[in-house]
Amino acid sequence: MPGDASNRPLWRRPEVLRLLQIALLAETGYAVLNISAMPVYLKFDRHFGAAVISLVLVAFLLSEAVFKGPMGHIADRIGFKRMIVMGPALTFFTALCTLLVPHNAGALETVLLVSLRVLDGLGAAMLWPAAFALMGASTSDGERQQAMSLLNTCYLIGVGVALPVGGAANDLLGHYFADWTGARSPSLFLAALLFASVSFTAWRKLPSGEDQRAAYEVEEHSEFKLGEFLASIKRIPAYLLLGVVTFAGIGFPMPIIKLFAEQQFGMSEAQFGLLVLPGAAAMALLSVPMSRYGERLGKFTAVHLGMGLCVVGLAIISLGAFVPWFRSAWVLALGGIPVGLGFLLAIPAWFASVSEIDPKRRAANLGAVMTSQGVGAIIGAPLGGLMYEKLQPFGESFGLGADFGRYSPFLGCVVCVFFGWLIGVRLLHEPKPTTGPTEV
Repeated sequence: MPGDASNRPLWRRPEVLRLLQIALLAETGYAVLNISAMPVYLKFDRHFGAAVISLVLVAFLLSEAVFKGPMGHIADRIGFKRMIVMGPALTFFTALCTLLVPHNAGALETVLLVSLRVLDGLGAAMLWPAAFALMGASTSDGERQQAMSLLNTCYLIGVGVALPVGGAANDLLGHYFADWTGARSPSLFLAALLFASVSFTAWRKLPSGEDQRAAYEVEEHSEFKLGEFLASIKRIPAYLLLGVVTFAGIGFPMPIIKLFAEQQFGMSEAQFGLLVLPGAAAMALLSVPMSRYGERLGKFTAVHLGMGLCVVGLAIISLGAFVPWFRSAWVLALGGIPVGLGFLLAIPAWFASVSEIDPKRRAANLGAVMTSQGVGAIIGAPLGGLMYEKLQPFGESFGLGADFGRYSPFLGCVVCVFFGWLIGVRLLHEPKPTTGPTEV
């Protein structure tokens, strides 16, 4: 029977398919909560500005970044399934509790919203290192990059589905909830439902994890130690530097992307989601073929080429800050093509290489890298929100129009990703094969 399973396509193997279902539900939930629901809910139902919206998002990113490393170590010790069940269960409650925060309560309202996002970040930190580590442990060395690509596919489908579905929930049901929890609150209920589904699916479908945990248990790693956590950080400094710089760029447009679509192009939430959905679906279909191409290139070459393509696409989008002809939704979609292809090449190779550094510390190393990415996003997100808000009048003063301010987060994004690409080309390389004379 195991032999039969091993002959199936990777995505059809039960141990892989279960994880993909969980990852898809989870990523859709987090994308609905943080990208689709939270910015517009805070803007239109809570009447916060872009700076406060960025602060609330940064609270999530900071918490996720701080806790991913320790949660990865704990997952190695207590088992991956427990973390995958508990993390989304926590976020189920925080999504609903957001609606209970009193309106017009001054600083208390902001503090409570920030605190709930901190708990969201903890839930995400419990889930993702364990899920990626379990996927790495469930596949062989030659399959791992393809496995990470399948997780990447779930990410893309999740984000692509979250935008139109979250937007449609608000557009269709918002007027029923307007006098109760707010016209933009239905997407928060949707997020809570998705997180409940993740926890239930993981509880029912994942194995107990006892055998998996036993394979990782080593006497000296049997409990979490700060020294072991720091050792993971010291072991992969190039990965961490690249993660911080690149994801700082990704953080710039994160809090404003839906506001940008509404204010720059006059799109409704559902319309913007439908613009994104075909691209996300195409990327999902291309994900596995691109990962196989990346395997032929080699992991680090795939990272270099993928990041280079991202720089090209982001540069096309960023020209809208200066050139009126580029201020079109179709140019945004066109620039997204090389960004999407580059993402498909770089991310699976990136996580596969991290997963292979040390199988005994698989979740810990993945957690450390995810922490570095979170730190980068924390740096970029508030800067992007601030630029979006403050540089619109600046652009008008210098004859560039408010469009300059709206596009400015994409300028910050392309600069950071470009420097990340330079770092990757300089520091990340395939190990050179040893020669006969050196062995002697």
